Amino acid sequence: MSLKIRLARAGAKKRPYYRIVVADSRCPRDGRYIEKIGTYDPVQPKGSAERVKLVEARVTHWLGVGAQPTDRVLRFLDAAGIRKRDARMNPSKGEPGKKRIEREEAKKAAVEEKAKAADEAKKAAAAAAAAPPPPPAEEPEAEAEAEQPATE
Repeated sequence: MSLKIRLARAGAKKRPYYRIVVADSRCPRDGRYIEKIGTYDPVQPKGSAERVKLVEARVTHWLGVGAQPTDRVLRFLDAAGIRKRDARMNPSKGEPGKKRIEREEAKKAAVEEKAKAADEAKKAAAAAAAAPPPPPAEEPEAEAEAEQPATE
């Protein structure tokens, strides 16, 4: 029989409340347990003393007997100063996948292309504004009509 110190869910729908219990690892999560050694109320604010309550004497007893805490319970024990946990280091866990990297690169390329086109448009507009205006063109139609003799 291997003992686990774990959470057993209680409380209503969408109102979780957990008991911190010592149970046989083969028993269901909310099933039979040996002893209740604390509570965890995630609805409470993070700094609240009511959020995690532990009976430290019983926790140390069960740890001494060989009970293994789950990851979440081990966090509570570390915060209470009962048992240290090793810091987890998984740097590749937070890295984006291949498809996301490809999408981001395509998006970045499109943004750069738009910026390049906008810069070129600004340069063309600045060049047009800086160039002197062309001299007013005379109306060639009026001159052509004046040169033609009247044929009536």
